[in-house]
Parts: sequence; structure tokens; C-alpha cells
Amino acid sequence: MDPLISTIVSDFESEEQAASYDRWFRAEVQASIDDPRPSIPHEQVMAEIQVLMEEVQCRYQTLEASNKDCTAAPN
Repeated sequence: MDPLISTIVSDFESEEQAASYDRWFRAEVQASIDDPRPSIPHEQVMAEIQVLMEEVQCRYQTLEASNKDCTAAPN
């Protein structure tokens, strides 16, 4: 048995389910590697999600004070 599969088999009801998941996961990773679209740098993604999280937090904290602008300009 593949050592990788043996470490995850406990998360599945059978070794076949674990092997099936492993095949699916590897195919997804390969599809991502083969994707011709340009990659987005990790730092850019994290900066964009940080802005989104700050906007959501602002909206959550100011539900009653609806006049506050929670829209941040992206970098």
C-alpha cells in the first residue's frame, strides 16, 4: 500500500475510498499545474482577502451606523 494512502485511510470507510480520493486529488493538482492561466502570487491573494475581511468586519461592527463607509480601495 502507498504510504500516503495508509496515513489517510482512517478518514475513509475503506482503502478503496482512500485510493479513489487520492486519485481524484492528484488529478485536481495536475489540472491546476497544467492550467494555462497565469498564477496569482500568494501575497496578492492575501492582500485582496485582507481587504475583503476588513470590509466584512466593518459592516458587521457598524450594522446600526449605516453611514460609515466600509469600502476600502484595493492596493
